[in-house]
Amino acid sequence: MKIINNKPDVREQVLKHGLNYPSDEELVMLILGTGTRKTPVRKLSHDVVRALYEADTDDVVQVLSSVRGMGTSRSLAVAAALELGRRRSVHLHSVVRQPKDVVPFVRNYSVLPKEHFICITLNGGHEILKIRVASVGTINRTLVHPREIFSEALVENAAAMIVCHNHPSGTCEPSEEDIETTKTLIAASRIVGITLLDHIILDRDSYFSFLEHNLLFSETE
Repeated sequence: MKIINNKPDVREQVLKHGLNYPSDEELVMLILGTGTRKTPVRKLSHDVVRALYEADTDDVVQVLSSVRGMGTSRSLAVAAALELGRRRSVHLHSVVRQPKDVVPFVRNYSVLPKEHFICITLNGGHEILKIRVASVGTINRTLVHPREIFSEALVENAAAMIVCHNHPSGTCEPSEEDIETTKTLIAASRIVGITLLDHIILDRDSYFSFLEHNLLFSETE
């Protein structure tokens, strides 16, 4: 008698229930895709998860590579997924005591070839709620509208916000357009009741803070 396994596979379950559904081992199965001739993917994923519990961040690739059936490419794929997850979540609930505290959380945007305009929303205790890309521009210009900046912040019930963008040109000095954009956003922030704490410009090596340079304009300017 042939037994048919009607249990949906991991991909089907994730598509149906979302990425919160699978276990750690099943998440690794999604990353690996397949096992090896001698090691089924479920067994390989079990071994990977066990190895991750024993690995430090600095030697995770080396530890994973020691798992039979992994190799360098698979180990790098899992390590890259871990790093991406860390970057996407490390900021959550971090307290911003001064606006430049957000720079480490957005530094990865500084190396991108196009301008990205980033919004960092904060609650009343200045804990980070979310970091999101509001707009992507060209090599030397990004177009932003207050509606794009504040619409999601209102949904998140944010009390304050810091905006930043990268300068692929290699200098973080603000342009005239950057200054005008900041003035516009400050005016809009007063209308919607979400304080704009700073506008930060990033390049590969440094940053420029409008707050630190006294360029957060008063209502009369």
